[in-house]
Amino acid sequence: MRAVGAAEVAPANYAWEIQAAGLKVRVGRRKMAVDGLDLSLGKGVHGLLGPNGAGKTTLIRALATVLRPVSGDLTLLGTPAGAQSGRRELRRRIGYLPQNFGYYKRFTVREFVEYLAWLKEMSKEDIPGAVQRAVERVGLADRADDRLKTLSGGMIRRVGIAQAIVNDPDILLLDEPTAGLDPAQRVRFRELVQHLGRDSCVLISTHLVEDVATACQDVVLFAEGKLVFQGTPEALAEAGTPEDVGDSPIERGYSALLKHEPGRGTW
Repeated sequence: MRAVGAAEVAPANYAWEIQAAGLKVRVGRRKMAVDGLDLSLGKGVHGLLGPNGAGKTTLIRALATVLRPVSGDLTLLGTPAGAQSGRRELRRRIGYLPQNFGYYKRFTVREFVEYLAWLKEMSKEDIPGAVQRAVERVGLADRADDRLKTLSGGMIRRVGIAQAIVNDPDILLLDEPTAGLDPAQRVRFRELVQHLGRDSCVLISTHLVEDVATACQDVVLFAEGKLVFQGTPEALAEAGTPEDVGDSPIERGYSALLKHEPGRGTW
């Protein structure tokens, strides 16, 4: 069971920010975590849902050019992601927040975001203003000169979001970005990504279905390395019935679609 997504009704000459065809990505020597994926994503906010082990993080890492596909085609911003010559330029235009990201505890918030801006090869003249804007957007302007080791887990996550957006990326990849954020911070995060999605392709991998329902215009449901569904949150909600597991219509739709996947029961 699969709803028609925006990718299937767009004009043939539409320039997708992310386009995958028959994409396969392996984790380790054996497991094919992404298995023959066809996916097109344009500007806007897209939610990536799926159970643990579905392959979401592997997909995000491939889109960030961290992992190389085994086979298939992956085009980012019109550039083949497998081309060595184009990968450096792509990384300047991508923002990426891993599920677990490393940082230097003795750095201040400002120093850390500046360092990541430098790694993204932003111009020396642009970095100070860009860093200040990014820190303000995640609500950490008053902690910009505090060392990272003094911050709470939720604040560290917000620093991670700041470094991901400092270069005003054309593609923004966020893996579990709201982990550790309190309810008020999650609301501000949703407002931020909705604003960013006006000019960028934002892909959010999350377990929190309510974040997808509120912040995203498009939902991608992933299971066993394959695309199960792509469509609007409303279409996902319509896939469920009152008998399906979940506290909301969209959770029941999620449950219903996974229930029909081979080898999977209800969640």
